[in-house]
Amino acid sequence: MVVPHGGRLVDRVLKGDERQEALERVHLLPKLELSRDLAFEVENIATGVFSPLEGFLGREDLESVLDHGRLANDVPWTIPIVLDISEDVASSIRDELVLCYRGEPVAIMEVEEVYAYDRVGMALGVYGTTSEEHPGVLKVNGMKDLLVAGKVDLLNQVPSPFPKYKLSPKETRVLFELKGWRTVVGFQTRNVPHIGHEYVQKTALTFVDGLFINPVIGRKKPGDFKDEVIIAAYEALMENYYLRDTAVLAVLQMEMRYAGPREAVHHAIVRKNFGCTHFIVGRDHAGVGNFYPPYAAQEIFEDYPDIGIVPLFFRSFFYCRRCGGVVNEKVCPHGEEYRVSFSGTKLRRTLKGEAEEGGVLIRPEVEEVIRSYPEPFVEGR
Repeated sequence: MVVPHGGRLVDRVLKGDERQEALERVHLLPKLELSRDLAFEVENIATGVFSPLEGFLGREDLESVLDHGRLANDVPWTIPIVLDISEDVASSIRDELVLCYRGEPVAIMEVEEVYAYDRVGMALGVYGTTSEEHPGVLKVNGMKDLLVAGKVDLLNQVPSPFPKYKLSPKETRVLFELKGWRTVVGFQTRNVPHIGHEYVQKTALTFVDGLFINPVIGRKKPGDFKDEVIIAAYEALMENYYLRDTAVLAVLQMEMRYAGPREAVHHAIVRKNFGCTHFIVGRDHAGVGNFYPPYAAQEIFEDYPDIGIVPLFFRSFFYCRRCGGVVNEKVCPHGEEYRVSFSGTKLRRTLKGEAEEGGVLIRPEVEEVIRSYPEPFVEGR
């Protein structure tokens, strides 16, 4: 099986007497309440999803990630995993900090460093822009003034909205081995599945033993599909159109950052830790608006020959009414007037009754499930 990123799978989940001793110290230590997405980050560190990280990044690693897309030790890493705090909180902490979610202790953090950072530098380094039209930049600009770095030890699992589909890298690696999968392709998504997604997944599956469908569950921008809709849609697709022995569905509890090329690399690293040998990178992977060129998320992998997972690049697929099926520009000779592109925007318009492409864009069983939700989209700005 593929070696975890950085050489070993991180496991900082406290158990037994060690956990009990830590719980007894909790009431003596300063506490920091986390958002759900930050609580997910803590758990992802501790369970190895973010291997080789053992905690939130310090200044040296952060600067290296922003400037070079690598940790200070040269291991590929493109997205800062950081914990922001106010000056008031910083003045109250010493060697340890209890990280809480909904008032309950999640982890104990060994405080190693508290430091200031440059918001503009972070926005440019990760997103390549300072425009607040980018949701990632908007989030950076709303962060607190300081960052705290240090290793985390998990005390309690973060409650999952989908416990049936929550698997750690240890568990997926055992599952893949039990299934006899020597090669596994990972598929990242923040959308309900349209027929273009299905075509890409099954094309990739032709060359490997198993498919790992891994939707992101966490903060998304307004207009994206809600988490529960994505899961229900994939359940309908897999029940009706996939062999049970060749595909697995599990959630990734992690916010979307919409960082385009850098996030594509990050997504690949995470799936490598889950045990995938291959990873699907599509057009405008993890992009938003027009901030990134269509194939920038594929081209960035040229800078990471040492990433340790095989990226599979797919160009744009579309339905050709003349060909009568899903094709791409390399095999279809017909003009634009025959083509129906697969896009989240067009799918949303169809589901809202603003277009009539349903039978071409999406399986009827999936469409039925989505329409059963009165409000399937994330609301807000």
